[in-house]
Amino acid sequence: MQIKRFKKSSLILLAGLMLSLLSITSAVALPSSGDNKDGELLLKQSMNQRYAVHLAVSFLTNWHYKDVQLDDELSSQILDQYIETLDPNRAYFLSADIAGMEKWRLQLDDVLRHDDLDAAFDIFNLYVLRVKNRIQFARKQLKTPMDFSIDEEFQFDRTESPWIADSKTWDEQWRKRVKNDWLRLKLTDKDEEEIRKTLDDRYTNLDRRISELNEEDVFQYFMNAVSLAVEPHTAYMSSRSSENFDISMKLSLEGIGALLQRENEYTSIARVIPGGPAKKDGRLKAEDRITGVAQGREGKMVDVIGWRLDDVVDLIRGPKGTYVRLEVLPANSGEGGASKVIEILRNEVKLEEQAAKSRIIEITQGEGITKVGVIDLPVFYLDFRGRAEGKKDYRSSTRDVQKLIDEMKAEGIESLVIDLRSNGGGSLLEATTLTGLFIDQGPVVQVRDSRGRISLERDDDPGVAWDGPMAVLVNRYSASASEIFAAAIQDYQRGLVVGEPTYGKGTVQNLVNLDDYSPGDKKRLGQLKLTVAQFFRINGGSTQNRGVTPDISFPTPGDAADFGESALTNALPWTQIEKADYKPVNRVAPVLAVLDSRYRERLSSSEEFSWIYEDIEEYKENKNRKTVSLLEDGRRTERKENEAKRKQRKEQRYLLHGLPIPVDEEESESEELAEAKIESSAADTAERNPELKAITATGEGADTDTDSDAVIDEDETDEEELPDLILEETARILADATRLMANKPMFAQDLSKLKTAKEAVELIN
Repeated sequence: MQIKRFKKSSLILLAGLMLSLLSITSAVALPSSGDNKDGELLLKQSMNQRYAVHLAVSFLTNWHYKDVQLDDELSSQILDQYIETLDPNRAYFLSADIAGMEKWRLQLDDVLRHDDLDAAFDIFNLYVLRVKNRIQFARKQLKTPMDFSIDEEFQFDRTESPWIADSKTWDEQWRKRVKNDWLRLKLTDKDEEEIRKTLDDRYTNLDRRISELNEEDVFQYFMNAVSLAVEPHTAYMSSRSSENFDISMKLSLEGIGALLQRENEYTSIARVIPGGPAKKDGRLKAEDRITGVAQGREGKMVDVIGWRLDDVVDLIRGPKGTYVRLEVLPANSGEGGASKVIEILRNEVKLEEQAAKSRIIEITQGEGITKVGVIDLPVFYLDFRGRAEGKKDYRSSTRDVQKLIDEMKAEGIESLVIDLRSNGGGSLLEATTLTGLFIDQGPVVQVRDSRGRISLERDDDPGVAWDGPMAVLVNRYSASASEIFAAAIQDYQRGLVVGEPTYGKGTVQNLVNLDDYSPGDKKRLGQLKLTVAQFFRINGGSTQNRGVTPDISFPTPGDAADFGESALTNALPWTQIEKADYKPVNRVAPVLAVLDSRYRERLSSSEEFSWIYEDIEEYKENKNRKTVSLLEDGRRTERKENEAKRKQRKEQRYLLHGLPIPVDEEESESEELAEAKIESSAADTAERNPELKAITATGEGADTDTDSDAVIDEDETDEEELPDLILEETARILADATRLMANKPMFAQDLSKLKTAKEAVELIN
């Protein structure tokens, strides 16, 4: 959803430092700000930051949508969140360190009230000492022999494990960690010297980067812990982060068209932007983890595990027309999975590539064919400037969709799908006007602000662009404006909502530039993203937390509880208000039972859907796995088995659709499919907000990302030839709806009143 303004509108990719190599040989007391015993200057708070704290706390407690009380309860949550921000995998501090921090549990509210962050800096300074200690330990381990014939396991997920209490256990954990790092490289057939150098460089880079941290970094980490203790879409951005974003929003930057986030020590792909170079290439997927970056086709691959997010972004971003190579650990690959190298040609963002696009799917029914129109809408876009200047040809998603509908009507479509999969939002105005293309007039969404005042966004334009059967196709990444549109179509019973439960982001954020509220000599204070309002459906329920539940649900890979707003720390709960005054058109209820019955019948006989169910079951069986074997033979065997399974599955899909099997196979992407993901830091959680722009965004106020005119090798796009299973089934559902709704006498009987779906199916047949 669009971010409104106090003084300046912007978004940011909040980079959290998630270094993974840290231990300690014995517990030590918290250091004090200033000099340590070795004479090294420790980080401490600046006077500017004291003023920034004062302003940020004032806005949080006076303007946030949630009633924020600066008390002992919030203090306790801040401490827990700050520790988790620094050490989400419990890989840094010992239990004695955590016990030493308990003195601050009920005092951080007083610390914030007095603008004194010595406690935050003391904890961070200890964190730095632990990092440096473990880096030294890890580098020493590289000189010891590695025996991969010993049957032992490395616990890669410690998010719910007790804090380690003694140095012996801690060293053993990190001995296995280094051994696993070594084995992962060994499985890619690197020789011993190359492995040793790669890992030594990695650990040395971690040491350098922890040494480069400054007071601004510490301040951002702590203030984001404060923000996340309040609510996940509230965030503090340092002046450096704000400047980096302002550049990306105001200038034409080049990149690959991907939204990045931090995931423990990895930089991962949050979303591949439709129309961008990475999307056109087709090999980079959401949740893939980037382990290395190289410039050009021949440049040296730089290991980026443990790097700051903004530093990785700087490596990936570059001039139009140049190549970047990414070493990637695929999303469905576990800790010991195989990596692959993807070469992408950088290019500019082009708004046209984010625009709505159409196609027609023909569904055979008996001896006839039903034409189903499809409109793919990646984002709710609007040329605000052109609209304000009164330009007749200004671009908007609503205008473009209406034009596409008119074109497809001329070609004889009988039903329509609006595909909002992975549409993370955009303009609220566009969500309202787009809804107006399918309803005559009426309310679309309600908005309640922090003072409890409720406003109503309406469609007051009479008439509709399409009055036939329609469906809105959504998935777990459909959010914000997408959820407003889908909810309105569902509440009016105007069309079906099909797919997966949506993300569940039902809040509005404003951006506060703290410099605008500071004296002349207090500048570079950063910005605060503040949640100030909440969206409500016209039926009174919120889209917050629960999202929109489809009328017909498709199988969902993974665990729905691990995705979306409900999985975020301190997310606002679902709630409801009075419903708006609206009249449903009742197009869905009369036919829903029949459509769902026929859909499930097809599912039961679909080989492709059976494969999805197999993957879901495999995930459920293995999702709690927290360890990986350090047996080389076992890892190689498991990898080969998974490679064979994936190759067979791919061949089966091509054969099923009568397509030639690609000759040049990519190296298989995975093993250990159900590796539990490490919970992210406070900054990482904010980055998972699906509204966030990619660092490659271009143009002032643009809601889009990069595109590429690169020539793509045919072998790299073969899988694009495969039909979109979910979209094809949605079209079949709509084809059924078209037939049912065309039978006026039968439709008039209101099939929803029949006792069973079977009765309805028999009546129609």
